[in-house]
Amino acid sequence: MKKMIYLAAVAITLITVSCKDNVQGKITDEDMATVEAEKAMIGKLPKVSFDKTEYDFGTINSGDVVETEFIVTNTGESDLVISDAKASCGCTVPVYPKQPVKPGESAPIKVSFNSSGKSGMQNKTVTLTTNTENGKETFAIKANVLTK
Repeated sequence: MKKMIYLAAVAITLITVSCKDNVQGKITDEDMATVEAEKAMIGKLPKVSFDKTEYDFGTINSGDVVETEFIVTNTGESDLVISDAKASCGCTVPVYPKQPVKPGESAPIKVSFNSSGKSGMQNKTVTLTTNTENGKETFAIKANVLTK
């Protein structure tokens, strides 16, 4: 037991001594210049706006496959890159532009919803992985599915 207490005391002493490094001088002028450059770039990031953030298919029958299109516009100052689009359910499939969207330009994102095996009110979201400040953008679809 004494051996354990001794080892714990030595470990705590070593940790305490090793953590007392002089922090001054570790941040260089080059580091600060990098931070300032990154701050300046934030204003030049792409920004996303959608023609709509939700689409309601209304009432559909179970088994119907319905589609809609969301228009994404890059309102920022650099190319918008959408690297992925994932739906909250396998029944919803987004198809997104693989090429960068230039500032001021728009592109369609097609979304299809397969209502097979679904009933009642359905709410699904699509999340885009982007190079915007947020890194993620979302929109939604919904439908009231009637069983046959």
